[in-house]
Amino acid sequence: MERIASFCVDHTKLDRGMYLSRQDGDVLTWDIRMKKPNHGDYLTTGAAHTLEHLFATYARNSAFKDSVIYVGPMGCRTGFYLLTRGLTPAEALELTVESFRFMAGFEGAVPGASEVECGNYRDMDLPAAKAEAAAMLPVLEALTGDSNIGTLLWVVFDSVSTWLKAVSPPMPDSPGLVSRS
Repeated sequence: MERIASFCVDHTKLDRGMYLSRQDGDVLTWDIRMKKPNHGDYLTTGAAHTLEHLFATYARNSAFKDSVIYVGPMGCRTGFYLLTRGLTPAEALELTVESFRFMAGFEGAVPGASEVECGNYRDMDLPAAKAEAAAMLPVLEALTGDSNIGTLLWVVFDSVSTWLKAVSPPMPDSPGLVSRS
């Protein structure tokens, strides 16, 4: 069998941040990496499940809802995938920052957390989800401060493991930026 594209990403080079991991036609897959891979600190299943419900609910009710195709957790429990169509990198980042602000401050019943709506509705941890979202916010907000968002969002690897840049030349390392070295 052929090695799939997501297994071509060198996870030793990833850090917390937001990356454009692939493009399939007009669909962009964003890697929202909340935890450094393989360093022993992972999202708990309850936190990840709660974040999934909150993130998907917010994104699909936002001003960008018609451009959101999918929001879901990574099986490795280090972050989320956001699939979009028709959003610029700046808009995808704006949606992600707004979503994380919403999740960090959320109060009340978790949307879709009932036996009728969810296959594992008891596995929710709102306090942990809020803490994880709040911890990720400074990483995401640091990306918004750059005057050229394209320098901070990268296609990590294509299917043959070569570096590709999303928009412009690399800038010095900053939160969420994968170095080309």
